[in-house]
Parts: sequence; structure tokens; C-alpha cells
Amino acid sequence: MVKEVTLPAISENVESGEVIAILVSVGDVVEKDQPVVELETEKAAFEVPSPDRGTITEIGVKPGQTVKVGQVLARLETDAQAAAPKQPEQKPRPEPAREPRQERQAATPRAEQPPAKPRTAGPPAETRPAKPAAEERRPAPAAQAEQRKPAVPVAAAPSVRQLARELGVDIDEVPAADPGGRITQDDVKQYAHSLISGAPAPAQVAGGAPVAETARPLPDFAQWGQIDRQPMSKTRRTIADTMTYAWTHVPHVTQYDRADITDLETFRKAHAAEVEKAGGKLAITSILVKIAASALRAFPQFNASVDMESNEVIYKKYCHIAVAVDTDRGLLVPVVRDVDTRSITEVSVELSELARKSRDKQITPDELSGGCFTVSNLGGIGGTTFAPIVYWPQVAILGVCRAAWEAVPRDGAIEERLILPLSLSFDHRVIDGADGARFLRWIAQALEQPLLMML
Repeated sequence: MVKEVTLPAISENVESGEVIAILVSVGDVVEKDQPVVELETEKAAFEVPSPDRGTITEIGVKPGQTVKVGQVLARLETDAQAAAPKQPEQKPRPEPAREPRQERQAATPRAEQPPAKPRTAGPPAETRPAKPAAEERRPAPAAQAEQRKPAVPVAAAPSVRQLARELGVDIDEVPAADPGGRITQDDVKQYAHSLISGAPAPAQVAGGAPVAETARPLPDFAQWGQIDRQPMSKTRRTIADTMTYAWTHVPHVTQYDRADITDLETFRKAHAAEVEKAGGKLAITSILVKIAASALRAFPQFNASVDMESNEVIYKKYCHIAVAVDTDRGLLVPVVRDVDTRSITEVSVELSELARKSRDKQITPDELSGGCFTVSNLGGIGGTTFAPIVYWPQVAILGVCRAAWEAVPRDGAIEERLILPLSLSFDHRVIDGADGARFLRWIAQALEQPLLMML
């Protein structure tokens, strides 16, 4: 029996992945659940296992290729089929699934082919009349539109789809400004306007973030010396898209403060062994994660997101804290869930496990989503202060640098104290500067008084 290895449904709003490596070859005998292909989607890298024991008969993808959910990655002949006396039925099989791939390509050209190619046919843009250019972007007839439907529906609310129908716009052709790929009413209106006026719709890059039309071309660096061009990985493209979107859409303000953690460091060292026995590490980061959860309860406006489409602020009743982790693929941000209801030991154990999975390419998209607030600690590297970028759609992020011993006036004398530099970047649309200062001071005081933190 021939079985297919397909890309499974990974996570909500994640519809594709990029092939990083092929882990088997045609003719290899694989066991059930043995990794066959390594993929990367959004910020998560993972391995797709074999559904059964058998022999690999076809590899349908190659490294660097983008594949959709449900797409066939490989085929294998199971042991049951190998033992059956029906070999003649296998011989007429077409060579490595070219025909099935072509059939899928014809049924879903938008998922397999660059959508812009049909629009580049004809005379050069400067010699083409304005009216034909506008007509060229009008929705295709119903039969052609149905043929272009993607294998996975685009992410859009029912009201957005209704608006697209009223405007006569094919929802599957609308570019999404949201890095997650979700289409909004503004996207539909802008696309409809481009069809009517003949103006080009916003260009897009991987992840859905629009590319600025005013971007300047780079000079030819080769004229000054040797260069080496390397393609950006999917993780790096996603980081670039997310950070660009956040920086251009969120009005940032950064507040700075310092905390005396001398007593906290004594407390941490006294209890570190207990946490290690449980499988975690009582680091300053896990303490900050627990403190941040308490701070979000005291300042609910920091546990929110801004919905500019409906002019609403969404306040979250749950408390999931994201933590920036440095990996060889870039900065990943796994999420520790329900921090406010868990002990600091539990938080420390899970944080250690998430950091390990991030570095070992075992983290899943679900473990990277749903964060309410982010903690980014550069103390292990160094530095004195920095201004982190808000991790949209969150509204604030805490930055931490390396603590240093300093001479500090204290009770009429000069003492050497361990001082931790803190920075808080926040969305000024929903958080005022005074609240930002109060929030960061609250965190600093919790760090300075460990007993109060426990209460």
C-alpha cells in the first residue's frame, strides 16, 4: 500500500512552511514516526514523521521550497504492499508523481505559482494605457476565479468577506497587511480602490507585511569588492516582517529605570538548588516573568491589544508571558502560559524546557503564540541599556541588561550594591507616559523587596 507523507495542520493561521532539509532518500526503509522532512513555519522548525513503516518511493519536495498544509512531501510503500503479489499494478505508476503535482498545480495555481506572472504579460507599463491596466486587475470570470482558489481559505472575518462580495472583490486576491495573513476591511477597501483607479495593490513579502513602495534600490556593492548573497531564512523573514510592522504601526515610547537586586540575588542563590532538583533554573529571567505577571494584574492596560479596525482596546483576562530566546536561527519568543496561577518553580522548569526546545528546533507554533507581554533579557550577553521594539499585537515589552556592582548612597553611607538596568517600551496609543513610569517602578520595587514579591 502506498501512503503519503503530507504537511499536517500546524497551528491556527499557519498555512505553509519552508522545507529546510530532506532527511531520507528514495529507497530508504523508514520506521513509523521516523522524521522524513524538516520544515520551518513562521518561527518554528519541526520534523514531519512517516505515518507508517515502509520504503520511500518518492520525494516530492526539495530544500527551500514552500509547501502548503496538506501538500504531499513524500510517498512510501508500506510492508503490507511489499509483501502483496500485486507488483504489476505498481509498475505502470508514472515516474515520481509529476502528473499528480501538475493536477494539483492546475487546481490551485495560486498556491504553487507566483501570482504576479499573468499580470506582467503585454506591453511595458509605461506604454500601456491606463484603462487597460485597470481592467487587467479586475476580478476574473467566475470559472477562472474558482480555479484560482487556494487549497486553504484565507483568514478573514465574515464581515470582511461580506464587504468583499458587496464590492465585487475576490477575497483570495486581497493582500493582507497583517503579518499573520489575516485580511481586514481596510485591506479589501484598498484593494478595491486599486482595481478601480488602476493603481498597483500593495506589494507583499513573506509573512504578509506590505513592502514600502518608496523603498530605494541598493547600490551595486560588487563594484567596491567581493560580496556574498545569502537568502533570508523563513524565520529571519518573519522577524523582519513583524519588526517592520510593529515599528511602523506602533508609536513607541521607552521608559528607563534601575533596580537594586542585592537582596534578591541572595534570595535567588539560597533557593537555586531547590529549583534545580525540580528540573529548572532559578534565573533572574524566571523571577522577572513571575513579577511581570503580577504587574499585569495591577496594571491591566498593559495586558491588552489595540484593534484599530473597530476602535477598541481588547483587555485579556489570562496572563501568558513571552520570553525572548537567542538561537542560531534568530530570536524566538516562546510563551509561558498562566504565569499568574503558577509557582516560580513551575515557571522556572517550563522556561528552561521552552528555551531548550527553541534551540533544538523542537518548538511548535502554538508554543510561540498567545503571549500577553514579553521579557527580553540581554544580561547574559552584556550591555548597559537598550530600547526593545514592542512585539505586536502586544502593547509593551520589558528589556533587561546585565546587573553590575555600583557604589550607592544608602542610609547615610556608601555601599556596594548590585544594580539591574531596566527598560520598558510601550504603545503610546493606549498607555500614557505616567502609567509607563508607574509600571516600571512597580517592577523595580518588586525586585528590590523579594518578600513583598512573594506576598
